[in-house]
Amino acid sequence: MVLDRIDNAQRSYPLHPGFKPAFEHLKTVDFAALVPGRYPIDGDRLSMIVTRGPGKGMDATRLEAHKRYIDIQCTISGTDLIGWKNIRACAAEGLGYSDEKDIEFFPGASDVWIPVPAGAFGIFFPEDVHAPNGAEEELFKVILKVKVEWE
Repeated sequence: MVLDRIDNAQRSYPLHPGFKPAFEHLKTVDFAALVPGRYPIDGDRLSMIVTRGPGKGMDATRLEAHKRYIDIQCTISGTDLIGWKNIRACAAEGLGYSDEKDIEFFPGASDVWIPVPAGAFGIFFPEDVHAPNGAEEELFKVILKVKVEWE
């Protein structure tokens, strides 16, 4: 897991070949014009999900993980609270992986809650089980989905 400010994103570029195109795309986005939804960027390698609305609160979030995509959770306005737990600390079996949605939910609680304020991002790799939208306030977020197997 990585936590940093969006203006420091270039420090993360060496971690994965898809991070530079993801963050470079983010620089071109007119946030005021974005409506919630999913936006393809580079085929199945890179896409962007835009969300606006109230967070769920820490008690209502669910631990989730992805196998095929890395999440870059960028907070545009508000301060999200994202729960985190290493996958090795989770129950041996999740609640069932959805290949179609590339998501598996896990029982239990986060080990730590990380505030991700406006202008910051968190990178969650497949081993980073996370619970996004733990804040209760209004949030505007962009989630960049970067394919693990970048070819």
